[in-house]
Amino acid sequence: MFYKILLLLVLTFSSIIAKENKMSIYDFNVKTIDGEEISMSKYKGKVLLIVNVASKCGFTSQYEGLENLYEKYKNEDFMVLGFPSNQFANQEPESNEKIKEFCSLTYEVKFDMFAKIDVNGENESPLYTFLKSNQKGILGTENIKWNFTKFLVNKEGTIVDRYGSATTPESIEDDVKKLLK
Repeated sequence: MFYKILLLLVLTFSSIIAKENKMSIYDFNVKTIDGEEISMSKYKGKVLLIVNVASKCGFTSQYEGLENLYEKYKNEDFMVLGFPSNQFANQEPESNEKIKEFCSLTYEVKFDMFAKIDVNGENESPLYTFLKSNQKGILGTENIKWNFTKFLVNKEGTIVDRYGSATTPESIEDDVKKLLK
């Protein structure tokens, strides 16, 4: 009898864990830079490059590479998603409206931009909690280390890679192309 109860507990616990692991990026809602709440399910069937961005960072020029990559593959079910964050050396202090204006005027950004969020800490975006726990950084760390950390997501919503700030959008192009096939 003891073994039957133990087996039942193990099976129940395994079932709970399996349900938790079935969560995907499509289960999250996010706010656009214009304040509209949308479901990430809008991006089902697309390859995604999700990036935490900032307008006053040494890597800010990566906006150009992100936009070029987006323009090149947008008709092949590819999307770049930019999430401004002010958590690193106060490099994104502006309002969402000013961030949108900066991106549009300076880099002609047309990929989807979202409201400013926290990517680390107690107020971090649930989407980023999910991204970080499913694709750890160097030495198994979860926290985002700096602006322009990138997550590559396949058409099924699986996070397939994570790239540090110094990794340019151009150097990710081959990885994107493989997922678009």
